[in-house]
Amino acid sequence: MAGIYIHIPFCRQACYYCNFHFSTSLVLQNDFKAALLKEIELRTSYLHSEKVETIYFGGGTPSLLPPNDIKEILEVIYSEFNISSLPEITLEANPDDMDLNKLLAWKLAGINRLSIGIQSFFSEDLLNMNRAHDAEQAVRSIQDARIAGFNEFSLDLIYGSPGLTNYQWKKNLEKAIVLDPAHLSCYALTVEPKTALYKMIQQKKTADVEPDVQASQFLEGIELLEAAGYEHYEISNFAKPGKRSRHNSAYWQSKKYLGLGPSAHSFDGISRQWNISNNSLYIQSLKVGHLNFESETLHRTDKLNEYIMTSLRTMEGIDLKYVEKIFGKEEGGKIENKSMEFIQAKKMKRTEEKLILTKEGKLFADGIAAALFFD
Repeated sequence: MAGIYIHIPFCRQACYYCNFHFSTSLVLQNDFKAALLKEIELRTSYLHSEKVETIYFGGGTPSLLPPNDIKEILEVIYSEFNISSLPEITLEANPDDMDLNKLLAWKLAGINRLSIGIQSFFSEDLLNMNRAHDAEQAVRSIQDARIAGFNEFSLDLIYGSPGLTNYQWKKNLEKAIVLDPAHLSCYALTVEPKTALYKMIQQKKTADVEPDVQASQFLEGIELLEAAGYEHYEISNFAKPGKRSRHNSAYWQSKKYLGLGPSAHSFDGISRQWNISNNSLYIQSLKVGHLNFESETLHRTDKLNEYIMTSLRTMEGIDLKYVEKIFGKEEGGKIENKSMEFIQAKKMKRTEEKLILTKEGKLFADGIAAALFFD
């Protein structure tokens, strides 16, 4: 099974926390749609006729695209690829882009799942994040989504941002639980170089991120959401039983996927490739029918390290039997030996043939994965 990811590079306004190339020009959007449709036409053989289970519109802000454009893109994808009978088709959306008419149009276009960028239920937090919506819009967007018939949706929340207290984070979680989404994604704020927030921190105009506060808010999130019936199935993701994101799960399971649009990544099981990130060059290349991308072939060690990194982030953990079957008995034994220090430190536990991070170990997931990597 495979997935398709469509990267929409347009945003309404600059955000303190990212460094996207921003543009909402209607002409550029029309040129972009033509380029995207051309890329779909040129990439039909990439997945080798495998059945496509998931389609994901991400960004950027894909909810800026007119619903008719989304409908047209999906129609072309359906005509060019082998789509399953019940695909998961997700659209990332911001509350300020969501009204009942647009939600109904998305539904008619074929979208059946939403990922809603709530970020916080406190208006002052949203103002600090330079978000266009307020707390009232955040709640109303969820209510409107349900009225429009979207039973499958995920909410995004951010913790560890400068000034966000533990009390506010707990209230954000409690509000989300009351609204009862099937899925929640909780992301620690990371400060990227060259962003407005990075410059403000450097100039002492705002507080820096505090790792200890992020850690305590991360653990608070696990405790509250698990008590409310959510599975912590991946470091940043929580879902009601049976409601995991099928699209994101495919990444962690190393399934094939095709990325479309500027800077989108693809994986065919053997190699990775990524499109040029510049919007104008992407459009110009496809106007003359040229796919502009770079690629790398993954070697056996690369694949093993990727498996360690992705599986360790999930609640299922590293499957030693799988490692022995795919990569060799010696590799499985080395991972087992390397894991002993983390088991003794209570950062990891062994359950039958699985190595799984403990709650405290999840705070060090990246470091533990790196310690288990092969050269």
